Amino acid sequence: MRRFNSTYFRDFDWVLLGFVLLLSVISVLEIKSATLQTKFRGFETKQVEFLLVGLVLMFIISIVDYHTLIDIAPWAYGISLVSLVAVRLVGSKVLGARRWIKLGSFHFQPSEWVKLVLIVAVARYFWGLAGRDLSWKDIGKVFALVCVPMAMVLLQPDLGTSLTYVPILVCGLFLGGLRIKQAAILLLVFALIGGIAWKSGKLLKPYQKARLTAFMDPDNDPKGSGYQIRQSLIAVGSGGIWGKGANKGTQTQGDFLPIPYTDFIFAAFSEEHGFVGAVGVLVLYFLILMRLIQNAQTASDLPGAFIIMGIVAVIVFQIAVNIGMVVGLMPVTGIPLPLMSYGGSSILFTFLALGIVMNIRIRRFVN
Repeated sequence: MRRFNSTYFRDFDWVLLGFVLLLSVISVLEIKSATLQTKFRGFETKQVEFLLVGLVLMFIISIVDYHTLIDIAPWAYGISLVSLVAVRLVGSKVLGARRWIKLGSFHFQPSEWVKLVLIVAVARYFWGLAGRDLSWKDIGKVFALVCVPMAMVLLQPDLGTSLTYVPILVCGLFLGGLRIKQAAILLLVFALIGGIAWKSGKLLKPYQKARLTAFMDPDNDPKGSGYQIRQSLIAVGSGGIWGKGANKGTQTQGDFLPIPYTDFIFAAFSEEHGFVGAVGVLVLYFLILMRLIQNAQTASDLPGAFIIMGIVAVIVFQIAVNIGMVVGLMPVTGIPLPLMSYGGSSILFTFLALGIVMNIRIRRFVN
């Protein structure tokens, strides 16, 4: 194992961390604004606490050789399944969903850290298949690896988080050498399964189906399933070019915009900081993703590159779905915006993922 000295700090990706911290500061300020007139006032302080814990965990995990994480992936996967079973049995129920385990005053959401375990587990799996074509048996095994915890999360019910497991699977298959013919067959099979499941009504609950279809015509049920999207579109549109100013968004401060500090934080930010501010946030995301991809390209081995690209896939998916939801191009699924939305589990996942990226970067010249 490489000895850590002054080169550890030299090899750390401080540019990436700088972009991440800048976005985190924007998040804290927007959470403060979005909760100013609500009973959730003060949540920005909790967000700062989550960020500080995340930073500590990021530096800790960056020290442990990521090959050790790959070695213990099977054990971590088993523990993750046990934690999801524990949620089902003793988890806290909030707003009709049982997704959290209460640890003192902190609510821990196991489904978030399972994403990280899956990224490492899938990287380990495809590392073992390196050098040969994927067979249908290989594809079936990786589907089982991802779909078992995905189904458990879907039963909580938590459609949003379960969907974030999909890009891990897709990224793994793509980088693992999935052939075009195999991809076409899989798409056809899942289109048929999805159609049958939708018609049967057994896979998704009625409110979930309503959310998935409301974005196509939110005016069809403006006070029901279409309410969230309509208010979000009003908030984004009313921001104009420069926005209404911090703490001055009428949709946000008037409590018309639903949960503006979590799922719809981008809508709240767009209302108060306009098109210019929204583009600025998107540029920050672009710079973060480019740094992550650059680190994947310089990884010293295949599993390192796989892990970073798995992280990229999850972050891209969450950004695309959340912002697409806010502007009416995607259904409302409850997927948080990375580094922007309030929430300890999401923040800790992101910083743990960044810690592994730093880990891989630091060891990029080690044979």
